[in-house]
Amino acid sequence: MSSSEDLQYPRLLLQYRDGFLVSKAMFTACELGVFDLLQESGAPLSSAVIAERLQASADGMERLLCTCVGLKLLETEMSNMEALYKNTDLSAIYLTKSSQRSLLPMMWYFSDTLYKYMNHLTDAVREGTSQHKRVTGKTCKDPFAVVYSTDDAMLKFMQFMNTIGGLCDGDVIAALDLSPFSKVCDLGGCTGALARQFILAYPRATVTVYDLPKIVQIAKKHFISPEDSQIKFHEGDFFEDPIPEADLYILARIIHDWNYDQCLQLLSKVYNSLKSGGGVLLVETLLKEDKSGPLESQLWSLIMMLLTDGTERTPSEYKKLLTTAGFRKVEIGTTGKMYNAILGIK
Repeated sequence: MSSSEDLQYPRLLLQYRDGFLVSKAMFTACELGVFDLLQESGAPLSSAVIAERLQASADGMERLLCTCVGLKLLETEMSNMEALYKNTDLSAIYLTKSSQRSLLPMMWYFSDTLYKYMNHLTDAVREGTSQHKRVTGKTCKDPFAVVYSTDDAMLKFMQFMNTIGGLCDGDVIAALDLSPFSKVCDLGGCTGALARQFILAYPRATVTVYDLPKIVQIAKKHFISPEDSQIKFHEGDFFEDPIPEADLYILARIIHDWNYDQCLQLLSKVYNSLKSGGGVLLVETLLKEDKSGPLESQLWSLIMMLLTDGTERTPSEYKKLLTTAGFRKVEIGTTGKMYNAILGIK
C-alpha cells in the first residue's frame, strides 16, 4: 500500500520515469570511454582534459561527468577551484575494458540492441509477438536473427553472454550437488563460460560445449585458452541434429528462449539421450509462483517477448516441463542472484 507521503509527492513514479535516463547516461559514458580513460590516466582529470582526449564537446562532457557523479559512478576532488574526476571502485571493477570483471559487453548490448527493442514494447504487448520487423525492417523466423546477422553482431552477443556467465555461473554450479556427473554436455554453451566454472568445481569432469558452427568457430578464436583442455566443442543444431552422449546436459539461459512446445521437444530429446540416473541442469531466472517478482525476472520476461518466442517461468512451470518430458525428480537450487539452478533426474 502506498504511504501518504508517496501520494502527496509521487517520488517512486518519478524515479521510474527517470530510469531510462539513468541507464542511457551510463551507457553513453561507457561508449565514449570515460571510465577507461580515467583508469588509464592513473590520476584524476578535469572535464576539459577528458573532453579533449575523447574528442567531445567541453560543455556536453562536463554535464555527463556531473551526472555520473550523481550516479556514484565517478567521484570528484577539488584542485585550484576546479573539479577533477576519478572512477569509483564500482566503475573501475565493472565498467573498464582492462578489468577481468568488466561488464562493458553487457552495457553495449543493452544500449545497442535492447534499448531499440524496448521502444516497441507497447506494440509487443498489444500483439504478443517479437518486434524484429519494426527494429530491423525484416521478417525473422529465427528469434536470434538479429544476433546472427553479422560476425560482429554475433561476437558482441557472445561477449555479452560471457559476462553473464562470469557474473553468475559459479554460484549456479554451487547451488546443487552435481558431483555424480562427470561427462557433461552444455547445449547452447556459447563461449564455454559455464563449462569453465563446472570444471573448476568438479576437476574430474569433462564438458562438451555444443553450439551452432559459427558460434563454435568464434568461441575457439576469441574465448578459449590452452588451459581449457577439459572443454571440447561440438558443432550442430540441438533441435535438428544428434546430441553427444552425456550423463548431464546443461541448458543455460536456453529454455526461456522458446515456447512451451519447443521446450518440451528439446527436453524430451535430452531425456531420451540419457541413461537412468542422468540429469539435465537448467540455468534460468525464476519468477515467484504468483509472478509478483522479482522485478529483474519480470523485466526479462518482457525482453523475451520482444526478442523471442519465450518467457521467464516459475519453479512449478519448470517442474511441469521437466516432468512432462519424463524426468522423475526435480530439484531447485537458488543463488540469491539473477540465475538459479533447476535439476531434473531421469
